[in-house]
Amino acid sequence: MLIKRGVCGFLLLMLCGFGVATAAEYRIGVLAKNGPAKAMKKWAATAEYLSAARSGDSFRIVPLGFDEVFPAVEKADVDFFLVNSSMFVTAQVRFGAEPVATMINSRQGKPPKAFGGVIFTYVTQDAINGLEDIKGKRFWAVKNSSFGGWQMAYKELMDQGIDPMADFAAVEFGKKHDNVVYAVQNGEATAGTVRSDTLERMAAAGDIDLAEFKILNQRSHAGFPFVTSTPLYPEWPFAKVESVPDEVADSVAEALLAMPPDSPAAKQAKVVGWTQALDYGPVEDLQESLGVGAYQ
Repeated sequence: MLIKRGVCGFLLLMLCGFGVATAAEYRIGVLAKNGPAKAMKKWAATAEYLSAARSGDSFRIVPLGFDEVFPAVEKADVDFFLVNSSMFVTAQVRFGAEPVATMINSRQGKPPKAFGGVIFTYVTQDAINGLEDIKGKRFWAVKNSSFGGWQMAYKELMDQGIDPMADFAAVEFGKKHDNVVYAVQNGEATAGTVRSDTLERMAAAGDIDLAEFKILNQRSHAGFPFVTSTPLYPEWPFAKVESVPDEVADSVAEALLAMPPDSPAAKQAKVVGWTQALDYGPVEDLQESLGVGAYQ
């Protein structure tokens, strides 16, 4: 009897210490561009979805301000994170982060995996018909760190021999995409830039009339439903910090790719779902060209 108890105790110790994986909690840092409350409302269901997909483990959302993202990634205060494509590349180059999956957005009933920047003016600006015509004028963008609301347009302008900082009368940042649109509408700015789908979203909401805006340097991309003035770049990635094991990341990727479009997680996040991580090399090329992000 004593021998049996000893054997059982030893086996129990082995199972607890070595044979049975303990449950883990994984923190998902989310760029809270509109505040922590909205970030939680949008992404909490995704954490619940992943918790159910990885039975025994749990996931929770950690809202992060713009200045909190990189310290959290560098110190591994989060395990996964969701930020714009340019911020991800900075974290990839500096801290060894890796993409897990790429968002398939849900915009005006469309499922784009990529997005661009749109440069526009008001329809009454008869003398503004191309990018060259903005020289000497006041230009608005969203913010320095906004990929679709500034950096894409910045790269397109530089590629066409126009240096916004030298050639425009002023470059100002409105902090939000809608603010930039209204600044152009009311004449505070001669032209501006926002991410693609902004104008269509505001028009659908009845906030603006799309016909009142003139798109500059307009481009067309096969299968892409929104006006744009730049090349397209991959949508936001769901990414992991360097210390997260690949097998955990692979399991999370599998779960994200299987997310149904009609699931609470997809609906609350306003996404169609997720796809295999796209190539973020063009984003890094943009950063290197402009000397921004990881190359600042």
